[in-house]
Amino acid sequence: MKRRILGGTGISVSEYALGTMMFGAWANRDHDESVRIIHRALDAGINFVDTADIYSAGESEEIVGKALKGRREDVVLATKVFNSMGPDANHGGNSRRWITRAIENSLRRLGTDYIDLYQIHRPDPATDIDETLSVLSDLVRAGKVRAVGCSTFPAEQIVEAHWTSERRGHVRFRSEQPPYSILARSVEAAVLPTARKYGMGVLTWGPLSAGWLSGRYTKASDIDLTGGRSALERHKFDPSLPENARKLEAVGRLAELASDAGLSLPHLAVAFVRSHPAVTSVIIGPRTMEQLDDLLAGAEVELSEDVLDRIDEIVPPGTDLNRADSYYEPPALADKAQRRRRAGA
Repeated sequence: MKRRILGGTGISVSEYALGTMMFGAWANRDHDESVRIIHRALDAGINFVDTADIYSAGESEEIVGKALKGRREDVVLATKVFNSMGPDANHGGNSRRWITRAIENSLRRLGTDYIDLYQIHRPDPATDIDETLSVLSDLVRAGKVRAVGCSTFPAEQIVEAHWTSERRGHVRFRSEQPPYSILARSVEAAVLPTARKYGMGVLTWGPLSAGWLSGRYTKASDIDLTGGRSALERHKFDPSLPENARKLEAVGRLAELASDAGLSLPHLAVAFVRSHPAVTSVIIGPRTMEQLDDLLAGAEVELSEDVLDRIDEIVPPGTDLNRADSYYEPPALADKAQRRRRAGA
């Protein structure tokens, strides 16, 4: 497994990172099997493990903690904070009040006394970025965190965070974790160039685009909207919607391209993400051992210029076939009050 340096941290990480969202109540409820999958990934040369407090309400972190007993020093461990972890409004977000509590909960569940990369899972419009960076700086100085990063931040908020760090003397975001796949390429326009400009490492998630590029979907009838993720996020899967019809058509063409290149569709999809010069590591999120082994088999795949050009013809650079796959909607668009002047005002 090849290694790259994470931004300017000096930390060496594998080109594949093991994502653990599928371990726990959200997907694989078998703790012992999940631990075996983590061990298999480590034995294959993956040294980068990514989780979050929200995954299965902390259960994923607990599973990771079990798996890393006796191996913690050989692993670059990343987790995230932001999402609501309880009914109270203060049990989530990017405030000092919550982050100082959330880090202790994550450390306890993970069975460790430090986090290598502590990431802000999403922007929080209710909290000043100066407040967030201030508490993150304190965690680094206290030795509880080695480096900090952000996830699914738009380019303008990454820039604001770096300027705030420079002006206020805070630690700065050393990494960004955006969604990135052949079907969701909008981060190529600004997020990835901004990360490169500021010397940030980039660990991407969703290279198989929530299963669209797994080879599972070849026609509309393959998409089951009655259960699982497709039922919860129907707007991202329903083939009757024009944006998802475009995805299905693109998947068919990409499958043909993969076949022509002598590759499986998943191997083509992950190799595409790895080919971007801004990308440090690609998060793979297997639910089963078989899925992990299949993804590991494609770890050395490199795409030719011809194949990359053909991908660009199918899905143009900077394009999201379904805007919802960006996983972030600016508050200025989501909140009507921010884009409609009140009567008489």
